[in-house]
Amino acid sequence: MRRITLFDYGAGNLHSLGKALAGNGREVRVETDPLAALETDVLVLPGVGAFAPAAARLAAARVPMRDAVLGGLPTIGICLGMQLLFDTSEEGPGHGLGVIPGPVTRLAAARLPQIGWNAVEGATDPMFAASGLTTAYYANSFACRPFDVGAVTAWSTHERDRFPAAVRIGQCLGVQFHPEKSSRPGVNLLDHFLQHL
Repeated sequence: MRRITLFDYGAGNLHSLGKALAGNGREVRVETDPLAALETDVLVLPGVGAFAPAAARLAAARVPMRDAVLGGLPTIGICLGMQLLFDTSEEGPGHGLGVIPGPVTRLAAARLPQIGWNAVEGATDPMFAASGLTTAYYANSFACRPFDVGAVTAWSTHERDRFPAAVRIGQCLGVQFHPEKSSRPGVNLLDHFLQHL
């Protein structure tokens, strides 16, 4: 049984995400202690919420969590969770994990937040083709800006702002969209990542 831990830093949407991750020999648990969350086979940083309070909740374990992710702990960051893989955010104070160097900035767009379906383009990770995901569901006003775009594995554009839809470093996957809300292809993407660890 593979243990999957959702680190609960006060973000919403844990139920539907847990449901999307469950099954196929997986046990999903929710953990509020950031150090205890590292005692797992797969760490999930969920979406929905604000950067500052989420960063404050992981602050006590920021260094060991960063070291665990960079050391190979399979990790999925979704929406806000992806943003927490970066250094800082214009949304508020606090430090992310710094797994991927770079800031998070407000989308350069008149209509914010971006809510709804958007195309996922230029995917270089084979799991996008395997899952059939070409559009995804977004709910974001901020986007990640990695210093090294080599970590970016897919892109999206809102109005005129092109931003990373997904990043990947080793066993760490970050997606700005919500795969659990992106119909069957989104769930397929999660399954593919988990099956090929």
